[in-house]
Amino acid sequence: MENGYQQYSVKQLSVLAGVSIRTLHHYDDIGLLKPAARSDKGYRFYRREELFRLQQIMFYKTIGYGLEEIKEILDNENFDLITALRSHKKVLKDRAVHLKKLMTTIDKTINELKDKEGMITDKEMYEGFQPEEVESIKKETIERWPDEAPQVEERIRNMSKQAWKETKQEAEEINLWLANLIHKPVDHIDVQKVIKLHFDHLNKFYEVSEERYRGLAEMYLQDDRFKAHYESVKPGLAAFLNKGIHQFCDNGMEVA
Repeated sequence: MENGYQQYSVKQLSVLAGVSIRTLHHYDDIGLLKPAARSDKGYRFYRREELFRLQQIMFYKTIGYGLEEIKEILDNENFDLITALRSHKKVLKDRAVHLKKLMTTIDKTINELKDKEGMITDKEMYEGFQPEEVESIKKETIERWPDEAPQVEERIRNMSKQAWKETKQEAEEINLWLANLIHKPVDHIDVQKVIKLHFDHLNKFYEVSEERYRGLAEMYLQDDRFKAHYESVKPGLAAFLNKGIHQFCDNGMEVA
């Protein structure tokens, strides 16, 4: 203990923060979280300042930032911990409102299933979710391929409530995965694997040919509504997704 504060070994910090020892070693290797001191045998030890920095790393990861971006933010001479914490608090408050709506929707669904009073309305079913992904698919389908619209509607309505919830969650996770990989070249295997997930996700609604997928890529970049949706997840994500899709198509729509 130093200056009244406890000193933690890598194993102790791993248990305290809920992160793996390998992760802490990696953070040290890339300069993201250096230990406060090392023993003569090279053992790492962390103090209160490092705990605060690890907390910030975990906060920024939760809201979708990549490790390189987090390091740049935390190493900036203008970084202020209190300002950052207030920013995180606002994000968490916004998510709390979102989660509250989701819980209300779940309660309505449970009541409907228990009482058998008929299906909840579309508005109630989608309340609290972020429907841009599905709505974008439906609108784009109607505008470009009118014959596909009934197929999209049928597939959506044939989904169970749990499947529909999981499908929406999958769309959000794919966007976050892409946002975390935006610093990599689009032909990187990790990027292309997530693009394949994006492609497979769209095929849950209608059959997506190479021509259609390339068309979607251009729409994500050129249509202000769709571009704004992806940019809200991460600035530059629309262009990154566009390039990633074209690379995927150039690769024969396969991931090596």
